[in-house]
Amino acid sequence: MKELSNLSKIRPIEQMTQVDRIELNLQEYFRNENFLPGDPIPKEMELAAAMGVSRTAMREALSRFKTLGIIESKKNRGMVITRPDVLNNMRRVLNPQLLDLDTMKEIFELRLVIEMGIADILFIRKTDDDLKKLEDIIRREDHASTKNEKLKYDIEFHSMLYQISGNGTIERFQKILLPIFDYVDNGLHVRSQEQTDDYVSHHKLLNVLRNGTAEEYRVSMYKHLLQYFEQIK
Repeated sequence: MKELSNLSKIRPIEQMTQVDRIELNLQEYFRNENFLPGDPIPKEMELAAAMGVSRTAMREALSRFKTLGIIESKKNRGMVITRPDVLNNMRRVLNPQLLDLDTMKEIFELRLVIEMGIADILFIRKTDDDLKKLEDIIRREDHASTKNEKLKYDIEFHSMLYQISGNGTIERFQKILLPIFDYVDNGLHVRSQEQTDDYVSHHKLLNVLRNGTAEEYRVSMYKHLLQYFEQIK
């Protein structure tokens, strides 16, 4: 029978700091009082007095909200609630050098989900002008003489698909994830599809987008990205 280990080796649960608790209280206060973008909030001194904390601690908690874009200072108005730019905050931390490989692979898989998921939106919002732009990208890709040039037009083609979706958040999200895509893509050991029967080129994708259905497009995009789906375990 295994002897009980020395319990002194167990690390105690760390308590939240006072600033952490202030931050949670402020979140609850803003939510319960239904603060909306543009609404002014009480002054730092008033908030500190109401919570019974120092102005220094309150200032640090408010600074976190400013960093997240939840509040901002307005001339002659003090601090007001603003509409946080979630993607901008995400952009600050999505640095391949700061993330572990498992996290980057999971983020890379988001690309696969998005590329497949926007099919119906593309068929609702595509225009003849959009298809002509894709055709032009493919034409330039065909004449590319180096791997880097081909990669450039590959990125342009897929970026154009996000643009066609008409969803600004999806488009921005894709641009933010590009460094992750490149970092993980370069580290994947994928087989080349270009010489196989199941490969779907940009030419074929464009043809389906022009003459096919959303479901046919999803199937074609899956085949186009097949070498990446094969890496999912």
